[in-house]
Amino acid sequence: MSGTLNKAMLIGHLGDNVKVTYFEGGNCIGRFPIATNETYTSKQTGEKVTNTEWHNAVVRNKAAEICEKYLKKGDRVYVEGRIKTRKWQGDDGKDRYSTEIHVDDFTFLTQRPSDGNPTQTEALQQQLSQPSQPFQENQPASNDDLPF
Repeated sequence: MSGTLNKAMLIGHLGDNVKVTYFEGGNCIGRFPIATNETYTSKQTGEKVTNTEWHNAVVRNKAAEICEKYLKKGDRVYVEGRIKTRKWQGDDGKDRYSTEIHVDDFTFLTQRPSDGNPTQTEALQQQLSQPSQPFQENQPASNDDLPF
């Protein structure tokens, strides 16, 4: 294989609301932190240990507006994108670096309470749960429980 791949896929919880900055010409950029957790049992103490990793997500234009409107702190989300490192200067004049996930695709995983009308996510799940073709016994069984 001669090519390279820069792809990040995360399922986590928002650590804060989406912050959107608008620019001249109608463009905008949204930023929000995503927390992912790793849980294991310590062999020495037998206690359950949880490590949290924080990721900086960046969305642009229409995606930023959609995320700002529908995502709130604590919501669960799936994001997919490229890892980029940005260089900038701090107030002290020293170079600083930020590693970000530039999001290309996202899926909201938190269900909102319904007021009788199905949400976009509920409507999509209803469509996906209805088989479009009859089940065939020779199809391989899948134990995947991932929502995408």
